[in-house]
Amino acid sequence: MTDETATLAESHTEMTEMVLPNDTNTHGRALGGVVLHWMDVCGAISAMRFANEGVVTASMEHVDFKRPIDLGEVVVVEAYVYDVGRTSLDIAVEVRAENPRTDTEHTATTSFFTFVAVDDEGTPTPVPDLECPTEGERRLREAALDDRAAQLERLVEEMESYRDR
Repeated sequence: MTDETATLAESHTEMTEMVLPNDTNTHGRALGGVVLHWMDVCGAISAMRFANEGVVTASMEHVDFKRPIDLGEVVVVEAYVYDVGRTSLDIAVEVRAENPRTDTEHTATTSFFTFVAVDDEGTPTPVPDLECPTEGERRLREAALDDRAAQLERLVEEMESYRDR
């Protein structure tokens, strides 16, 4: 680790997109790949803000699309760093859809990404330690850690049940 620290709040990033015809499938709903792209971009910005370095995507956890996002809806992608390693940053990413005509909102999906900070030559470089000085930041971090652990448990159970078929 470096001698530096950064806060969860410093990494907070929110992007807004509108689902346009080129972003949709034949059912008028957002293409999964488009949503994943938005998630990756938002997560990368969050990681770069935190590390003050370039980053590369190392992994993306399991993604379930809980609810569809329809043509014309506004998509809000929110990301923040919730854990760090020596050169890696774990990012929580949530996607919400808003219908501006009905003033309704729903969560479409969430996932966890890992990025690695790299220098100008592409070599992994240390990242700051994570600080959560406010109660709100501590709650967000704990929720992300709990949600990721629960997601990993569900995946293990699914894999075991698949193997036992």
